[in-house]
Amino acid sequence: MSTDEEKQEQITKAAKILATLQSEISKAVVGQPALIKQVLVALVAGGHVMIEGVPGLGKTLLVKALARTIDGRFGRIQFTPDLMPSDVTGHTLYDQATHAFTVRRGPVFANLLLADEINRAPAKTQAALLEVMQEGQVTIDGQPHVLEPPFLVLATQNPVEHEGTYPLPEAQLDRFLLKARIDYPLLQDELGMLRQVTENRVGDQLNVEAVTTVVRLPTILALQRFGASIRVEDRVLDYALRIVRATRDWNGISAGAGPRGGISMVRAARVLALMNGRDFVVPDDIKQMALPALRHRIRLAPEVEVEGQDADLMLKNLLERIEAPRN
Repeated sequence: MSTDEEKQEQITKAAKILATLQSEISKAVVGQPALIKQVLVALVAGGHVMIEGVPGLGKTLLVKALARTIDGRFGRIQFTPDLMPSDVTGHTLYDQATHAFTVRRGPVFANLLLADEINRAPAKTQAALLEVMQEGQVTIDGQPHVLEPPFLVLATQNPVEHEGTYPLPEAQLDRFLLKARIDYPLLQDELGMLRQVTENRVGDQLNVEAVTTVVRLPTILALQRFGASIRVEDRVLDYALRIVRATRDWNGISAGAGPRGGISMVRAARVLALMNGRDFVVPDDIKQMALPALRHRIRLAPEVEVEGQDADLMLKNLLERIEAPRN
């Protein structure tokens, strides 16, 4: 078997694993295929995801289901105004029995961490988590503790309720690879969800019993390395760059995306190509990842916001004007 045939066989196998992961998560999370795909893209790309949506749409269930499919540790932090940085990272305690200080690890020591309503905590606590996201390690009383990879943060925020919140600055939002939006399910999906949650069950506790473990953590790390090797031709890189640079002088956008916007688009597009069984990125991969990679990296002009336009509408108009390279 030639080298090219071996690589194509590996790509086919990787795409099959990712499709199985999507299928398993869908057993618990009904009617959110785009969100599930974007979360898997971020996991394999080694990035983090901001999820925006009203409460009760299954964000916690999604993270628990994903953790179960990869046999990973799940952690959850409910952000509140009185949450301290040590509540996130951990702290040291004096053990009177051993007469020594011991480290009590915080919830960030997980493979998949749900940071629920991250905009409800003050800036200092937000920064503690964002530092962990960037560095992949926690410093407790001056001692660094490296987190075991993979490490994925899914932070959520409510787009409607703003009272008592501390919005994340643009520089901190920029740390998230993607910003996904979770919306109300379709009628048939909500009907299936209603039947699934209420049938022969007491209470409304989250149930991921139908989800099985598909892969172990070393396989996810291998997928991350493999995804990073997917080819991106210069003309496709140029297309991504033209999109990002267009946001910086587009009418109605007061602040465009920085270089990390293009980097995030390309990283996500590589994984999307892998999901589709290709060892190369096509322009459509870039286009599909443009909205989740850029919507949190641009700021609209006040007069545009008054008119009721949002970042997605502005980016869609921009993408229609930027010519994609032909295959």
